[in-house]
Amino acid sequence: MSLIFQQHIEKFVQISNDEFEEIKKFFDTKEVAKKENLLEEGQICRHHYFVLTGLLRKFYINEKGVEQTTEFAIETWWLTDNFAYERNVPTEFYIQAVEKSLVLYITQEKQEKLLEKFPVMERYFRFIYQRAFAAAQKRVKFLFSFSKEEFYFQAVKNHPDFVQRVPQYLIASYLGFTPEYLSEIRKRPLS
Repeated sequence: MSLIFQQHIEKFVQISNDEFEEIKKFFDTKEVAKKENLLEEGQICRHHYFVLTGLLRKFYINEKGVEQTTEFAIETWWLTDNFAYERNVPTEFYIQAVEKSLVLYITQEKQEKLLEKFPVMERYFRFIYQRAFAAAQKRVKFLFSFSKEEFYFQAVKNHPDFVQRVPQYLIASYLGFTPEYLSEIRKRPLS
């Protein structure tokens, strides 16, 4: 499993095997059961998660009591509540396993020590944050530019395996509409 993480790091920066052996000591591993919460609203967000296997989602519960999914993380993706993690404050989100998952996680304190000892990891995390920010910008653009139907078909076109893997009610939650409406859209032919 650590090979997955090493290969991911090496997509962005060069490290030796010896360096990786030291880097991975800063991380812990956790098996997460399907529907198990890693983080709940009101808790201090203490961890940044890297998905080795499985699928996580981040969501909040809106004023109507409905879960609104804001992000997913599949293999080799990172997930946390960045605001709460960086500031060590209570979160407004939940992070939950959609599938049985295996994750690496690091605390902010350990991450700071990691970056001090291995400055190359600062570069790695910069790339990770840039990609996450770019994905968030793209999602906002899609929300404002496309109808809900077009937004769904863009997701199918750009990430067909992902859309097949995620339960329909969670895709609806992410796209901002009801599972019933998503069911209607799915019956229509791709244009």
